[in-house]
Amino acid sequence: MSIPLSEALKFWAKLGFISFGGPAGQIAVLHQELVEKRRWISERRFLHALNYCMLLPGPEAQQLVTYIGWLMHRSWGGIIAGTLFVLPSLVILIALSWIYLTFGQVPWIAALFFGIKPAVVAIVLHAAVRIGKRTIHNQALKWITLGSFLAIFILNVSFPMIVIITAIIGYWGGKRYPEYFQQSSSHGNTKDIGHGTAMIDDNTPTPDHAQFNLQKTLRHSAIALCCWLLAIGILISYFGWKTLYPQLAWFFTKAAFLTFGGAYAVLPYVYQGAVDHFQWLSANQMIDGLALGEATPGPLIMVVAFVGYLAGHIQHLIGSANPFWFGVLGACVATWFTFLPSFFFILVGGPLIESTHGKLGFTAPLTAITAAVVGVIANLGLFFAYHVFLPRGFGGSISWISIIICLLAGLALFKFQKGVVTVIGCSALAGLLSYFVAVLMP
Repeated sequence: MSIPLSEALKFWAKLGFISFGGPAGQIAVLHQELVEKRRWISERRFLHALNYCMLLPGPEAQQLVTYIGWLMHRSWGGIIAGTLFVLPSLVILIALSWIYLTFGQVPWIAALFFGIKPAVVAIVLHAAVRIGKRTIHNQALKWITLGSFLAIFILNVSFPMIVIITAIIGYWGGKRYPEYFQQSSSHGNTKDIGHGTAMIDDNTPTPDHAQFNLQKTLRHSAIALCCWLLAIGILISYFGWKTLYPQLAWFFTKAAFLTFGGAYAVLPYVYQGAVDHFQWLSANQMIDGLALGEATPGPLIMVVAFVGYLAGHIQHLIGSANPFWFGVLGACVATWFTFLPSFFFILVGGPLIESTHGKLGFTAPLTAITAAVVGVIANLGLFFAYHVFLPRGFGGSISWISIIICLLAGLALFKFQKGVVTVIGCSALAGLLSYFVAVLMP
């Protein structure tokens, strides 16, 4: 029995519009739809695919969708599934980015973002705690987390350097002290409660197209490289190497290969590059972009589309009749070069890397990197808190309303397990309410 591509296409298109809640929520939706309801894949095969995707840099939910689409309908099935998972979010974020830049100074819209920003602080810190519980299961990993936090907080060490150092520590530690670097399966505790036979069941043999083949690997690698070279070549030939769009392409290509640990891992790197180095946008705009990314369907890493749009729109705001299209180009460039490596990892690397899955020499560096990412995300949360709670810096006034909204958002996330979209919506209303109270009671 096999699922027709047309039927799968309808589901992948629907998924792009309902995948709220960040990676955890998206994986839960996938499990419910594909394992429990539709029985396209068994519990064990689903977890096997998920654990493989968690080893890779980039957004694991989008890679999991691509993986299952590839397993069911070969390479084109994976490309269609992964693209439809991203496409609705890209269109929505382009529209929201334009609204943000065009109407962001309107008082009541500014009030909505005023309420959302402290919620983002709570969301980022909640992500650090959640990832920490999933990955930090011994003292050695705790020290790696603390070291990465201090390295970026005090010494301002770049995120790629932290990745390299912790990978070396993990490789050495996996050989010297393997018991500290065993990878714990965060999703492996779920037992198959028996939903009936699946289309891809536990004993279903690996299809021919998913078997490792050197010629196919080389051919697909060449195609992926050509897609990258052609896109960046067009940008360089039209705009010049030292201009915005080739810089976006190269920057987000590096981001795609360095973001081990899921969507939140990309945020510190994007922040360091987009805000500190290139100054494409401000710290407050980055916080707003993260809020929009959290509130829209699709992978959280789609915040790169917001960064790309703002970079293109703002740079061409003067001297251009319509900066909107320059922003659209920036969003598309950022998205293309961020996600192209994800398709490469699944469609090209899947059969090869899957054979090494579970081997400590391969997983120990990634375990160490994920522990370091927790410290980096915690630093990002504190950085956001500084900008939100002290909008005018040290010596300026404290935004007590922001602190109260942040505490309430944290309470909703940690204690009552409320969803991210719910928290952002309520926080936006709180910001709007504070604005109207200030207007009525000056």
